[in-house]
Amino acid sequence: MRQLPLGVQLRTAAVFDNYYPGPNFEAVAAVRSQSPAPQWIWGAAATGKSHLLQSACAATAAPSAYVPLALDGCMPPEALEGFEQLALACIDDLDAIAGQPRWERALFALFNAAAESGTRLLFAARATPAALRWSLPDWASRAASCGVYQLRVLDDAERIEALRMRANRRGLELPLETAEYLLKRMPRDQQALFDLVDTLDEAALVAQRRLTVPFVRAALNLV
Repeated sequence: MRQLPLGVQLRTAAVFDNYYPGPNFEAVAAVRSQSPAPQWIWGAAATGKSHLLQSACAATAAPSAYVPLALDGCMPPEALEGFEQLALACIDDLDAIAGQPRWERALFALFNAAAESGTRLLFAARATPAALRWSLPDWASRAASCGVYQLRVLDDAERIEALRMRANRRGLELPLETAEYLLKRMPRDQQALFDLVDTLDEAALVAQRRLTVPFVRAALNLV
């Protein structure tokens, strides 16, 4: 059973096999390792932090939870109470609540309770624990004790490989020239590119066409 608070849903495509590790092999291996030690994944926007945390939940048969704190207006810090009873708790966007005492006290309490119960904790943010401005020294100390792994931004060659891998997972052949065409004309945000592949998959299915440059240009109304 997977517990998701307040209607937060896992993306169906958020599984480990859909993540192109590229230069981030060490971080991906750490998340997949099932290590009981708390882990902190950090990196710029669109490097796949949320994808990896949701993938960990999807791969866990026992009760788990994924909580994006960027949506903190939708729930109070008390929503974390009882998460130490789960096998895995994935807390995303910690930079969004840095400096907020109520949230930091809730995280501190969860960290301590999870250590007692054996709950695995995965955290994600856009910065390392040491780089965030915490208001609660005790929580800052707990956060700093996590294993810390960085997700690096893919270069263009790696983005192309990631695009082609995503297409292949959907049963599509994405020619190299088409991938290069997309990279030059569309946003380089990794999730945006993946969403684009999903859109093209539907268009190609309807039209019964291959993902050639002319077809993609017409399907996306590009010039």
